[in-house]
Amino acid sequence: MYKILVTRRLPGSWLDMLKQLAEVEMWDGIDAPPKSWILSKISDKDGIIVTLTEKIDKEVIDAGRELKVISTYSVGYDHIDVPYAKARGIRVTYTPEVLTDATADLIFGLMIAVSRRIVEGDRMIRSGGWNVPWYPEFMLGKEISHSTLGILGMGRIGKAVLKRAKGFDMNVIFNSRRQHDVDARYVDLDSLLSQSDFLVVTVDLNKDTYHMLDYSKLTKMKSSAFLINASRGAIINQADLVKVLSEGKIAGAALDVFEKEPLGPDDPLTKFSNVVLTPHLGSATRETREKMAEVAVKNLINCLRGESPLYEVTL
Repeated sequence: MYKILVTRRLPGSWLDMLKQLAEVEMWDGIDAPPKSWILSKISDKDGIIVTLTEKIDKEVIDAGRELKVISTYSVGYDHIDVPYAKARGIRVTYTPEVLTDATADLIFGLMIAVSRRIVEGDRMIRSGGWNVPWYPEFMLGKEISHSTLGILGMGRIGKAVLKRAKGFDMNVIFNSRRQHDVDARYVDLDSLLSQSDFLVVTVDLNKDTYHMLDYSKLTKMKSSAFLINASRGAIINQADLVKVLSEGKIAGAALDVFEKEPLGPDDPLTKFSNVVLTPHLGSATRETREKMAEVAVKNLINCLRGESPLYEVTL
């Protein structure tokens, strides 16, 4: 039988199916397993299923002497040294597409929440601060309909956001590594920043996009604009974003991802009433997370059988 290491419990019954085909050793805690645990268990494993919180670097890969496949339960794979794994003849798989709609839905939820001050209003009621029933200038927000949406990155999630934006009659512009045949206007990055009422980040995290949005870029946004990020936290220089928010350079932000997770309650971002924060919920629907488990397990099994996985990382 194959020997498999699994670094997290996964929703649904797909791990039960895997146990019928392989000897499975799994970390059963809620917190991420320490690297020392992975190193102590991986030497005789044929495959490993990991999540974003586990760093699969050269040390881990070298410790996996029998390792044939790394299956990540995520669309991102920046936590894996893919070139080194490939050089060792180890296949790397991932779970794109299945989380596209769930993430795009959350992005629109974040846009509406921050622009219409939904979370701020909820806090006001809960704290006893709603003292006047209604007046014309009470808690005015920003309309999404007919606004300009800027999408940074036009991959699967960017296209799903575009599809939803059309239902809101938004004017959509985008910037990405290459132009796409989509119903939106391609612009350069500076134009995207300066023209967008809502700037949505959907690019992957890599050496070129790390801290792509720093102070010099963020200050090119409109003072009335909102920044939305459900991709990777490190694409935005978080300290610079705090500075921009403190100076009132943008109208607000809605963030599902952060440079360091979990975000602590004393983080400066938690002090802004015009910032909506969610704890990395992009793919967090039962349907999506169970489908991700299915894909991660099938990717692993297919590779071990010498078959094509559903989704393989290519360089």
